[in-house]
Amino acid sequence: MKHLFSVLVFLLSIHFVEAQVKYETIESSKLGESRQLKIQLPRGYEKNTNKTYPLFVVLDGDYMFEAVAGNTDYYSYWEDMPEAIVVGVNQFDKRYDDCLYSEQNSLPVETGASFFEFIGFELIPHIEKKYRVGNFKIAVGHGETANFINYYLLKSQPLFNAYIVISPELAPNMLDYIPEQLGKLQSKIFYYLAHTDNDAKSIKEMTTVLNTDISAVDNDNLHYSFNNFEGPTHYSVPAHALPNAIENIFSIYQPISKKEYKETILELEISPVLYLEEKYQTIADLFGIDKQVLINDFKAISAAIEKNETYEYFEALGKMARKQYPETLLGSYYLARFYEETGEPKKAMRTYQSAYSLSEIAGITKDLMLEKADSIKQDFGY
Repeated sequence: MKHLFSVLVFLLSIHFVEAQVKYETIESSKLGESRQLKIQLPRGYEKNTNKTYPLFVVLDGDYMFEAVAGNTDYYSYWEDMPEAIVVGVNQFDKRYDDCLYSEQNSLPVETGASFFEFIGFELIPHIEKKYRVGNFKIAVGHGETANFINYYLLKSQPLFNAYIVISPELAPNMLDYIPEQLGKLQSKIFYYLAHTDNDAKSIKEMTTVLNTDISAVDNDNLHYSFNNFEGPTHYSVPAHALPNAIENIFSIYQPISKKEYKETILELEISPVLYLEEKYQTIADLFGIDKQVLINDFKAISAAIEKNETYEYFEALGKMARKQYPETLLGSYYLARFYEETGEPKKAMRTYQSAYSLSEIAGITKDLMLEKADSIKQDFGY
């Protein structure tokens, strides 16, 4: 019986994994052939029927797909990035033709131009029609395809919002095209660049020049990050680069860190509650996700208010908490702290008392609320 149970668990786990990864073939008039796709849907995709997801388009999908899919699943599980749809394009034996560019201007030509149009005019519309894709799209490339994804950046309205460019084999003119385009951005773009000290000499030299030029770009719409890895080979560097890229692109989505708390929030000249509101509004604007404010982030803002003794901000924090967690003690606790520290002890006492029917949360218990109410009652003789 125990052996049978183990077999059933194994079979169910296989079914779960297969349910998340799909293999499809898309017929392309641009390429004049079919192309194989690997598609990973987020956990719970079938249950959350009103939810949309960022889209990763992974070139070199025959070997890069699993690395990207694994990282996105891991980071989204821990809520360090939103759940995402990952699509890998198989380019086995097709990479050279797909990435062909003109020696005169470094832009796609012939089969390269066809592949460029395939991605923009066929693949992405196909995925958007079939799956619940949001507005935020990320392109991932390695080597030749890392150069190729930059062509979508050069459009007047870039096709992707984020570019993960790993050890690119850059076409010569791209050293001029990319920084120039990044300097003219009219909308937010995330650009991640990486190489390894074991890359070919030409890759290292051109990537170093590109990093220098991009670092000099002065444009608030550009969110740029760069890594030079020591040790990995050209073919293993994606495993090192992808976690860094994801952390940088989705940094705003992540919970408030100790570093952010100490270096940013404690030093704010504006309301920390406004900072929190803007953080989550940015998440909504960028990723199209109405994310519930994390308890961790409420606690960080509360701690900053206590630390800086700016108790007047507890009122806005309490109203925000009541909206986000209406069935819990969180909002009432912050509002009571506001009344308590701004000279309205009777209101504070009543707010502590009235919250007894709500659910406990984040270490705020009913006993704590009653203790605070009793303490005020004794101090003021109510």
